[in-house]
Amino acid sequence: MSRPAAASHLSPALVAHVPTGLLVDGHWGPAAGGATFEVEDPATEESLFDVADGGREDALRALDAAHRAAPAWRATPPRERAEVLRAVYERLVARADDVAALITAECGKPRAEARAEVLYGADFLRWYAEQAVRAEGLVRTAPAGGNRQLVHRRPVGPALLVTPWNFPIAMATRKIGPALAAGCPVVIKPARLTPLTTALVAEVIRSELADRGLPTGVVNLVPSSRASEISEPLMADPRLRKLSFTGSTAVGRTLLQGAAQQVLRTSMELGGNAPFVVFDDADLDAAVEGAVVAKLRNAGQSCVAANRFLVQDGVAREFARRLADAFSELRVGPGFEDGVRVGPLIEAKAVDGVAELVDAAVDGGAQVLIGAERVRDVGHFYAPTVLSGVDPDARVVTEEIFGPVAPVVAFGERRGHRARERHRVRARGVRVHEVARPGGARLGGGRGGHDRRQPRHGLRRERALRRRQAVRAGPRGRRGGPRGVPGDRVRRALRARPGGRQEGRQGVRW
Repeated sequence: MSRPAAASHLSPALVAHVPTGLLVDGHWGPAAGGATFEVEDPATEESLFDVADGGREDALRALDAAHRAAPAWRATPPRERAEVLRAVYERLVARADDVAALITAECGKPRAEARAEVLYGADFLRWYAEQAVRAEGLVRTAPAGGNRQLVHRRPVGPALLVTPWNFPIAMATRKIGPALAAGCPVVIKPARLTPLTTALVAEVIRSELADRGLPTGVVNLVPSSRASEISEPLMADPRLRKLSFTGSTAVGRTLLQGAAQQVLRTSMELGGNAPFVVFDDADLDAAVEGAVVAKLRNAGQSCVAANRFLVQDGVAREFARRLADAFSELRVGPGFEDGVRVGPLIEAKAVDGVAELVDAAVDGGAQVLIGAERVRDVGHFYAPTVLSGVDPDARVVTEEIFGPVAPVVAFGERRGHRARERHRVRARGVRVHEVARPGGARLGGGRGGHDRRQPRHGLRRERALRRRQAVRAGPRGRRGGPRGVPGDRVRRALRARPGGRQEGRQGVRW
């Protein structure tokens, strides 16, 4: 594939080693039809690389390789699998600056954010290296007596991993780590907009496997500008046993419908519409500090970003004013420039979408305190924006923004009374009861939990916070914790009769 004509912030060594083809059975090569697609720097609109554009035939070749590698990888001792993951972790951390530069180039993140993602993403591999050797099971006497029951876990089989563009290393390692730890080979479909970092991670894993004499078909990667040409034939193939996807609820719903045909195991992380709640006795300086971080990480392009700011009447205007002042101090620009805090949006379509939501809110009576405009002549930039007096039913409140826009909605419930707020579009509900003296809190984040890190001071509780959260279209499966590895294993139950043979049955896929 072609190399970039311009990208001076990437080192020559990095440019020379970024894979741009398909990885199938340990070999990098072009797509079957020879097609490519362009990867663009969102800050400069310059072409970075032309990447192989895989299709149906390529996807099935990758599944062939994963299926062939499955028995050998399943038989590889857990300790050896763990050592592979640990070695990849160490190599990524050692090259953190180069990997971060690649993230900045294709995703637009400021360098400090990109480097933090490399360390955060690599740490998933270290975590799952430690979990690989902890394959839990169960031995017990049957309730009726006479027999012993043994339950153990074995790899579920080849998995399709579909990653999003906004965290090109962290979301890849978060899926790859548990799959490889459990003994499952994978086919990775990276995001069209940011495939380069994920491809680099795949190459590091491939080289570690090759150096150790392990099957390189364990990790396969098929970039494509036509996602359905990869997912549909793979989900229709009975050899595929697992699907993991992070992205929009609409796409996740479509994939779940396809996965149902083969009754695939699935892990889904879908959408988000997190509220940031500030009461009138909050520490506003702490609330504003937390709001800036919660809103503007990756320019607001995160499923766990604060999407709506619900502020009690007594402090709503002052909070909005202070937040606008804080936004005014942030430098917007290409992520590779010093001092930049807010980078570009990922593509022109994203800027158009954010501008449409803001314009609709203003037409509905919202006041612009700062921003609400496109900035810079080159690149996909939108100014950090604070809107005050926003209608609770405005689309900028009920829809996921995925941009640097903070709509402030005032509410009038008194402290001690029950405050209730529903997520209308993302189908999550948050109820707060008997809250006293919160210092500002982000509730009901994209993964369905209260994030105690944002704002930094969290909740100062004098009475109990009780919350009920109804999720109709949220996370499915397990990722990122101790239960991540079992999510890629299937249970097998054995019944042992004293002095007799063992009888076994495959556990239900759940």
